[in-house]
Amino acid sequence: MSTTTSTLPGGTTSLGDLTVTRFGYGAMQLAGPGVMGPPADPAGAVAVLRAAVEAGITHIDTSAAYGPLVTNELIREALHPYPDPVHVVTKVGARRDAQGGWPTARTPEELRRQVHDNLDSLGLDVLDLVNLRVGDAQGPRDGSLAAAFETLAELQQQGLVRHLGVSNATGAQVAEARVIAPVVCVQNLYNLAHREDDVLVDHLAAEGIAYVPFFPLGGFSPLQSATLAGVAARLGATPMAVALAWLLQRSPNVLLIPGTSSVEHLHANIAGAGLTLSASDVEELDHL
Repeated sequence: MSTTTSTLPGGTTSLGDLTVTRFGYGAMQLAGPGVMGPPADPAGAVAVLRAAVEAGITHIDTSAAYGPLVTNELIREALHPYPDPVHVVTKVGARRDAQGGWPTARTPEELRRQVHDNLDSLGLDVLDLVNLRVGDAQGPRDGSLAAAFETLAELQQQGLVRHLGVSNATGAQVAEARVIAPVVCVQNLYNLAHREDDVLVDHLAAEGIAYVPFFPLGGFSPLQSATLAGVAARLGATPMAVALAWLLQRSPNVLLIPGTSSVEHLHANIAGAGLTLSASDVEELDHL
């Protein structure tokens, strides 16, 4: 499989020494309901992944906890052997329980096992980038991540991981991680309606570190706002297109990983992110 030479919205940027498209793809929605089990249409899931790469996307986000292992196995089926430009980013630090919950899993033994689970299920010898998920299912939580991040740094030194990042983290935890090993990205909840990381986004931009919003369109509860709807109507676009375009214009270090299980929706997301917002549009949305 080869990628096209089409230019995606936002162009490319760096994750450490990896060059990726700022418009990426998040694979979480390819698993079954509640991100558990296989999808109803496995062939359709494979088709979405191949369509993403054919569109030029080179940043695929996943986790062995999705399914669990389901999205990784779909990515391997669809894309392995991976085209040279494509980079798969995964995360560790949580597992799934029988009820579909996301209990933490950050002991050294658990983290080592998760790294190897990702390697095996993706069919890789080295993981391009591993994010350490801290906090819990309700969001970031204060506390040291040193022991967990040191474990990942050891795996990096062993040659199993190229780059490290953190997810669901506070600013203090990002700073703590950077003392232990280089951090190339932060993956946190951020969108038009959740702006708690505004200061962190700007700080990371100044440091040359990528910021990757998860749930860029609101996640399981899509963004709803009269202001957003009004701007979208004025531009003849959908609210989701405006929300993606706003994120891409928010800062040059912001990378998008919207997820979908539909090829049609994938192409709609790409087109939407390419929408140009005027300064007055952005100012109106910034006050949402």
